[in-house]
Amino acid sequence: MTSSDTIVAISTPHGSGGIAVARVSGGNAISCVAKCWRGAPLTSMASHSAHLGTVVNSRGELLDEVVLTLFRGPRSFTGEDVVEISCHGSLWIQQQLINTLVDCGCRAAAAGEFTRRAFTNGRIDLSQAEAIADVIAAQSATAHRVAMNQMRGAFAKHLASLREKLLEFTSLVELELDFSEEDVEFADRSRLIALAADIHSYITSLADSYREGNAIRNGIPVAIIGATNAGKSTLLNAIVGDDRAIVSDIHGTTRDVIEDSLVLNGVQLRLIDTAGIRRSNDAIETLGIERSFQKLREASIVVWVIDATAAQADVDRFYTTVATAFEGKKVLAVLNKCDLLQGEPQLKLAQELDTIAISAHNSPDIDRLKQRLTALADLPEVDDNTLIVINARHYEALTRAADAIARVNQALADGLPGDLLSQDLRECLHYLGEITGEITSADVLQSIFSRFCIGK
Repeated sequence: MTSSDTIVAISTPHGSGGIAVARVSGGNAISCVAKCWRGAPLTSMASHSAHLGTVVNSRGELLDEVVLTLFRGPRSFTGEDVVEISCHGSLWIQQQLINTLVDCGCRAAAAGEFTRRAFTNGRIDLSQAEAIADVIAAQSATAHRVAMNQMRGAFAKHLASLREKLLEFTSLVELELDFSEEDVEFADRSRLIALAADIHSYITSLADSYREGNAIRNGIPVAIIGATNAGKSTLLNAIVGDDRAIVSDIHGTTRDVIEDSLVLNGVQLRLIDTAGIRRSNDAIETLGIERSFQKLREASIVVWVIDATAAQADVDRFYTTVATAFEGKKVLAVLNKCDLLQGEPQLKLAQELDTIAISAHNSPDIDRLKQRLTALADLPEVDDNTLIVINARHYEALTRAADAIARVNQALADGLPGDLLSQDLRECLHYLGEITGEITSADVLQSIFSRFCIGK
């Protein structure tokens, strides 16, 4: 498997459809496709133009009528000559088209190989390559907007500006080392102190944005907890509009975690229905209750479902059991089954808890609950200038870069020599370079691109 190979893959989703697109990229893309193409001559065809023609198999038999689009390198996604063939979406036609192109000299592409070539050929940096996968996987308007900002290079531009400033001072500090015997100071320490403080503040703020970024990318985890028969599963089904969980009057019906996703006003929520929390001698139910506590600890938002007809002592006992797990989380207490009451709920809850009274069978009540959940999500507004870290690899690199520049700050405050300053400055530069791929390893690249789909 070499970068000089001409590669081919279906770039549209697997399955039958109206059309499918086969993508070919490489130095021999045009000559390979020309062997099976019947239409306008490829050699004289203008770049970024589409043409109607036919494709024949290796035996010269008509395979399909297609539309061929040509992108001449370097003005293509990969930076190489690229040919895209739009055929009818029959699975048989797709497979025969790939087989024919392989017979013509192409090789089946590996996962993410087209995007990896775009990175290798300098069309995009590594952060942009990862953003392409995030754009494809986006489940909400906010996730799409954040990924698009990164794919268009916003993150890389900010990092390039930081690295340029750091490189300037690193070079001056290292120049001092060449004149150490003459006690010459090329780097103004007061300016370096101010710069190091600004860079540390900026990198830290970027790293801190990962909490929101992770929620935007993967959805905000919302744990639905409560005692048995409080109506948790009924509530989950009502919110998602589907029978995702079994509903029964029998206590302890839900014994495992059930998850589903929902997008409300551009915000993706990961709803997690949990086993009812109570004392049980049943080994399976006990395991489910342990998982309930695990999801409770992992959640950003907790929906505590309470049977509004329950005894006050039972509610107080349950709150005592879970109160410590509520700390640092947004908790919404949902008084359910209010349709079974003659008047207003009489239960008294902790004063600091946000509370809503509903019936899970009442659509207007569910709509009110959805509005409250959207408000609790409280994600930042995202526009074309918003920069939020959504990638765990970027977060780790930023955290290490922040640690390195923090050591520079401390070294400057302690008046340490230039060689120690230089070492930490270089380390900060290293981690910032890892994000965009200026400094990386083959193993890291393999890990990143192996997660892409075939044909991208």
